[in-house]
Amino acid sequence: MILEEETLNKLRVNSPPGGWFPALQDLSWSITGSNLPWADLFFSPHLKRIRIYMSWSWDNTALPLSTLQTLASIISALPTSSLERMSVGENYQTLPWAHFKDSFSSIILRCGSSFTEYDSPVPLSDAALDHLIHLPHLRTWRIHGPPPTYHTSSLPLVFPPLKELILGDGAACGWLPLLRRLEDGTSTTQGVTPLSKAKESLKVLNVEDTLGINIDPSFVSTIQCFRNLVDLYIDVHCPSEDDEGECIFKLNDDNITELAMALTQLEFLLLGRPCSENTCLTTVACLLPISVHCSKLKKLMIHFNATNIVDDLRNILEDPRFQQLRSLSKCLLKRLYVYRMPLSLDESDFETVAKGMVDIFPSLKGCIGFKESWIELSMQITDLQEGSE
Repeated sequence: MILEEETLNKLRVNSPPGGWFPALQDLSWSITGSNLPWADLFFSPHLKRIRIYMSWSWDNTALPLSTLQTLASIISALPTSSLERMSVGENYQTLPWAHFKDSFSSIILRCGSSFTEYDSPVPLSDAALDHLIHLPHLRTWRIHGPPPTYHTSSLPLVFPPLKELILGDGAACGWLPLLRRLEDGTSTTQGVTPLSKAKESLKVLNVEDTLGINIDPSFVSTIQCFRNLVDLYIDVHCPSEDDEGECIFKLNDDNITELAMALTQLEFLLLGRPCSENTCLTTVACLLPISVHCSKLKKLMIHFNATNIVDDLRNILEDPRFQQLRSLSKCLLKRLYVYRMPLSLDESDFETVAKGMVDIFPSLKGCIGFKESWIELSMQITDLQEGSE
């Protein structure tokens, strides 16, 4: 529906109580300069779901302060009595959303128990964050920025039964320790903790952080308590070679075994994007417990040190400690994502590695990475699988 400015002026002047669209429940608002003055005409008191995103016409354009102030004022006027879900669209980086912290915080503070989803990069005030934590039916939450400062005596008694938690850039450093405090620091005589509901309900945990965190035992120990996770995306990058930083992946094979045994419902597992350093402590042997314990796994990306991959695979085949695991059924993973992980093999070793990888992942079709050696290994795996049919 396209309305001319003259028509919109008439709508505003003659607007009945409750607006022209009193029954409107879903609003998808692409912010443009032309619709900005009229957006509130569509703010129905029965609005349940709203999605806000920037028009591409304003992409990478510095907006005047007056426009930002007008937009903040309009957003603050959103009715919340029936609001259930609020999200900000994919191209959220085109607008300085931090400017709207007060506006979005005021919206959240007016939301009631029917509110279920806040999927937005807009930071919130401590009061708004605390209000979200206490909403009993919150299911999806994207968090940007640190958590409120809680003293031990003021920690939330109950964390919402989330299904999906997204920790945006920089948020994990503050929120994961808070979750650990909620799990370890408070309990009742029945053993119920503030995280009891979330531990049962959480299916998706996504950590987005370009730089700044290490994937180490303390980092994953908090995650392991969410035993019903289906998707675990730790989407973080090691520093590039130009940054002269070290690999952020600090887990060893035992840590991975413990993680796999705790999170047996996983279908998608991304533990950071493998870098080219080849210095991490994990070896290819860490893949075997993942394949055995995470029987539903469909996608896997993980660091492991491939420097001695031939010897490591032979050790899996020959070491008695691995025999019981090798005898158990394994997952149906078809693609292993290795990203920038290096692989250096003699021509005679490709077949050995291919057989070892198929022994770990019997349904494997190939390995997806940037190095040509992984492409050649994938061809060997394909030949091996076709020859066994």
